[in-house]
Amino acid sequence: MVSADVARSIVGIVGNVISFGLFLSPVPTFWGIIKKKDVEEFSPVPYLATIFNCMLWVFYGLPLVHPNSTLVITINGIGLAIEAAYLVTFLLYAPNRKRLWVLAVLAAEAVLMAALVLGVLLGAHTHDSRSMIVGILCVIANTCMYAAPLSVMGKVIKTKSVEYMPFYLSFVGLLNGGCWTAYALIKFDLYITIPNGLGVLFSIAQLILYGFYYKSTPKKAKNVELPTIADKTLSTNVYIAVEK
Repeated sequence: MVSADVARSIVGIVGNVISFGLFLSPVPTFWGIIKKKDVEEFSPVPYLATIFNCMLWVFYGLPLVHPNSTLVITINGIGLAIEAAYLVTFLLYAPNRKRLWVLAVLAAEAVLMAALVLGVLLGAHTHDSRSMIVGILCVIANTCMYAAPLSVMGKVIKTKSVEYMPFYLSFVGLLNGGCWTAYALIKFDLYITIPNGLGVLFSIAQLILYGFYYKSTPKKAKNVELPTIADKTLSTNVYIAVEK
């Protein structure tokens, strides 16, 4: 029979793979920024929030805070590097005003993180107390991350269209939340269970909305060129719009 530790490790590895895919999902957006050499109206806020969230979880997983959480460190360490790459790309192509704002937020996050690390390591002297302090902050940050799509869900209800709520992101979000919830339950970890359990609920709600409003979503039209009608003096191309 597979031990709890082995089962937890297997689930954690699967969770790492799924989370890695989610971290890579904005790549097309940033590739577009690189090609255009312009950030246009793109907002860096989600990536600033994610990078701080990853820093919190890396700290939580350290042996000094919460032992035996290597897989929490690995995926959030990878996420930290990926989010940093996204923000570097943004800084390269952003106008000065936006660039300075992003740098100011990153500096504030670094100061907050440094203060948290010093405060926890110097003020809390047991694993339980350190886990509780950092864990509560992680729960708050991660719940906010999972709750972010609620605004998109409101837009879906208002417009009766799922155009701005891709199915695959909601589905992968469900898999990710479910995987990490299972990881936390195998060897109970309250601070991983709460945000990921909520993530499962949010993802299920998104998928229900998707199923409800999918048929009412307007189909995008595309131009189809009909055969040329021509005679000796006239050549005309006729275009009609058809639904996909």
